[in-house]
Amino acid sequence: MRVLITGASGFAGGHLAVACASAGDEVIGLSRSGEVSAGEGRPIDLRDPTATREAVRRARPEAIYHLAALSSVRRSWEEPARTMTENTSTAVNVLEAVRHEAPGARVVWVSSCEVYAAEQPLPIAEDGELGPATPYAVSKLSGDLLAAVYADAYGLEIVRVRPFNHAGPGQLPIFVLSSLARQAAQARRSNAESVRIVTGNPDTRRDFTDVRDVVRAYRLLAERGRPAVYNVSSGTSVSTTDQISILARLIAPTRIEHVVNPDLIRANEVMDRRGAHDHLTAATGWQPEIPLEQTLADTVAWWEEHLPAP
Repeated sequence: MRVLITGASGFAGGHLAVACASAGDEVIGLSRSGEVSAGEGRPIDLRDPTATREAVRRARPEAIYHLAALSSVRRSWEEPARTMTENTSTAVNVLEAVRHEAPGARVVWVSSCEVYAAEQPLPIAEDGELGPATPYAVSKLSGDLLAAVYADAYGLEIVRVRPFNHAGPGQLPIFVLSSLARQAAQARRSNAESVRIVTGNPDTRRDFTDVRDVVRAYRLLAERGRPAVYNVSSGTSVSTTDQISILARLIAPTRIEHVVNPDLIRANEVMDRRGAHDHLTAATGWQPEIPLEQTLADTVAWWEEHLPAP
């Protein structure tokens, strides 16, 4: 299959490119840098509608995975206008390019679990209440709903995906699990007796899925999913304390000193968020396979290999 991946130089995009190429797909990866882990990389600014249409026309894709976005919740508060402008303009440009240049392609449109309202029964299903609470979430919901509008108006084959937290080797340390793994890797590589890890609220719980399981879900949806909304999630949640306990086992005998910084605790913190993946499993047979302990172990090992030399 000839596939086009936007955001191919990003965390999930890079893993997806490798998974697609390993399965025999012909991969064209779009990103600002033009870098891609596997396949052919092409540089592009998806904010440019003309360039976006030309890239899709040249690629002649059978399947399109749209992952490109500014993805940091924290940074969306620091730069709300940029987050809204870039994520929504990119969404419009990609949808217009699909409509004009690849109307027969199957599109896997990657949204976010952040589009769901915080206060509702758990685990959250696809028909859960929508209620974005950050600029990032608003930008993703805008693209999510616009994709549904285009699918209905133009008969496009768009599968909308709402992944919950995902993690694994290669993730930036602005995300919590990768940050914890990086600190643990630094301590283990330096043979430190102990490492001090500072966090916010230790009791918040999140639903983590290994990125390699996540991109496997994307590929299955491209092959078998009907146009609809699908959660990608593990169905369970773990606390920050749980994550640090796993890390402590992984890096023993190095000890972890866990310090809670009150300044890092957000007001109105969402204490638990987890999703139901029944719809995805019914459509494709997908189940999460990689346990969180393996995800953390692999992420620590990745950081040990990629940390700068002392």
